[in-house]
Amino acid sequence: MSITSAPSPRVKRELPPLMSVSDGAAERLRALYAKAEAGKLLHIGVKTKGCSGLAYDLSFVDTQAPGDERVTDKGVTILVDRKASLYLIGTMMDYEVRAMSAGFTFVNPNEKGRCGCGESFHV
Repeated sequence: MSITSAPSPRVKRELPPLMSVSDGAAERLRALYAKAEAGKLLHIGVKTKGCSGLAYDLSFVDTQAPGDERVTDKGVTILVDRKASLYLIGTMMDYEVRAMSAGFTFVNPNEKGRCGCGESFHV
């Protein structure tokens, strides 16, 4: 006598959010949206660049393109190019101020490595 059991249903894992922003990044974006970039939204993409192959591409845009994903976190909205979304799933955007520079940085769990200067990455 043979006993067979029905396969158990597959449990779907919840995907991490496409992107999130740190408190520092949200604060900086609020300041930019209120003054210099009023009426615009930050658009994030990925382009081919640098010795590791990919680089983050940030620009301010007036309108959302048809393929853009809208991400709202901590009260601020950013747009993510749909072609870049697979590279960015789970990424945290931060804003860092250093002695000689300041800017947005990314903690991307999909990155497998970065170039020496830190300008480009690969997945």
